[in-house]
Amino acid sequence: MSVETTASSPPESPVKPQPLANPWVQYGLRRLGRLLGSLWVLVTASFLMLHLIPGDPVRGALGPTAPAELVEARREALGLNDPIFTQYITYLKGLFTGDFGTSLGSQLPVSDVIGQRLPATLTLAAVAFLAAVAIAIPLGVTMGVLTRRGRGRRTELAFTTSSVVVATIPDFLIGVTLVYVFGIRLELLPVAGNDTFAAHVLPVISLAIGPAAILARIVRVEMVGVLEADYVRTARAKRLPARKIYLGHALPNAVTASLTVGGLLLGALITGTVLVENVFAWPGLGSTIVQSILTKDYPVVQGIVLVYGLGVLVINLIVDVALALLDPRSKIRED
Repeated sequence: MSVETTASSPPESPVKPQPLANPWVQYGLRRLGRLLGSLWVLVTASFLMLHLIPGDPVRGALGPTAPAELVEARREALGLNDPIFTQYITYLKGLFTGDFGTSLGSQLPVSDVIGQRLPATLTLAAVAFLAAVAIAIPLGVTMGVLTRRGRGRRTELAFTTSSVVVATIPDFLIGVTLVYVFGIRLELLPVAGNDTFAAHVLPVISLAIGPAAILARIVRVEMVGVLEADYVRTARAKRLPARKIYLGHALPNAVTASLTVGGLLLGALITGTVLVENVFAWPGLGSTIVQSILTKDYPVVQGIVLVYGLGVLVINLIVDVALALLDPRSKIRED
């Protein structure tokens, strides 16, 4: 009798995970692609700015009485006589090496001009953001506690109405009003420069009051929802002190979602410094770009536009990553 033997099949090798199949990798690639695409559009738009504006920027910067030889020499030095595609490639190569061009007025590198003014703008935006958060969180939490479960209808209506009105007032209009009241009429605070702590007060208030009103409304809505959550009801059932319930359980969950929106407000604050800096003669990028527009110093305008745009793009990226960390399901969701 013959015995049939069957060859045992070799063990299956484990399937190696593909790195690109990882949801986090896919999410990172999507976000990186969006960032690079938006950055390319921003760079291209800033380059075309110099060529689409009517007139000769060099003539505009040097003035109508400048000799034609000087204008032509300056154009040749800046490469403005080259074909537009050649200028575009040169512009891109310069950006990769940190060369934003040369100011038509001061003849200084644009990167040096930005480096001198950028710290003042970042300081103003950062302090205004911190002030907005410091005002919005306590106010929003208090309003959430007072208006939960349909309580305090009049308080809710007054808060909602006043916050909407305040949020719609332009920053520069708030700044002009503060200058008139506290600088001219009462003579309590300086209205120009950034040399002293007192000089920071009015510009910071001008920038912070609108975002604070928006963020306070969001915190109130989040707080009202959190106070109805099961874990808060459980904390009440355990007869925990009200302070521990509100500050230990409700506040962290209400603020986490609100701060992601606060990141978007930070981007708006950075761009909002343009008008406020001009109201208060703040020596930052905002006042510099307005002065450069008036003097037709377009390379400086180009560089500052790039810095503002890059700042907003980076902040949006940080907010997107923060949202993905707070809600992991969002990293595999196609936007």
